[in-house]
Amino acid sequence: MQETTLHNQLKEIYCQDSGQREVWVGGYLIDVVLEERLIEIQTRNLGALKEKLEALLEGYAVRVVHPIAQEKYIITKNSAGDTISRRRSPKRGRLIDLFHELVYLGRWVNHPNFSLEALLTSEEEIRIADGRGSWRRKGVSIQDRRLVRIFERHLFVTPSDYQRLLPLSLIDPFTNRQLADYSSIPHRLASKMTYTLTQSGLLEIVGKQGKAYQYHFTSHI
Repeated sequence: MQETTLHNQLKEIYCQDSGQREVWVGGYLIDVVLEERLIEIQTRNLGALKEKLEALLEGYAVRVVHPIAQEKYIITKNSAGDTISRRRSPKRGRLIDLFHELVYLGRWVNHPNFSLEALLTSEEEIRIADGRGSWRRKGVSIQDRRLVRIFERHLFVTPSDYQRLLPLSLIDPFTNRQLADYSSIPHRLASKMTYTLTQSGLLEIVGKQGKAYQYHFTSHI
């Protein structure tokens, strides 16, 4: 897939004055190389980074940057490039949505060389009515994504940083259903959270409540 404008904009932001863009390190092309760390910007599919992290984390500090669209505007154009419509998407991303993707990287959350920065953003999604896109979009293709602004930046360095995404009122031990209810999130997302945090060592399974596993914090803030 062609690199999006969003990806390029974030590389410019993180490159700063002293950084270098698109440098080969350890046999892998890195988005931004700073003196103190490597920056990998992944706008989607964090699982695609698994091989790269496996190879690089033992020798380099790596920060993964992942944007989450808190606000999205959908701009649809015709095949000639003329704008047909511009509307605001009803979907609003939240910081906790990070776990939809982080579930693939749970084993590295506790690695001393791994850190992650989640960005809550406003972005534009450019679509082309070319008849080649998904049937769900009635043949409209997604052409590009553009950054409008960054609302918030959240840095995660240690497993306890991720614990702050869990509700303070959550009982301990707890089940996925209880986590979903306390956090007002789907059960599937709660399952991804507990899987990720168990992989990282922040949670452990201590028993069952009926057929549901019970999770316990191994450390606290």
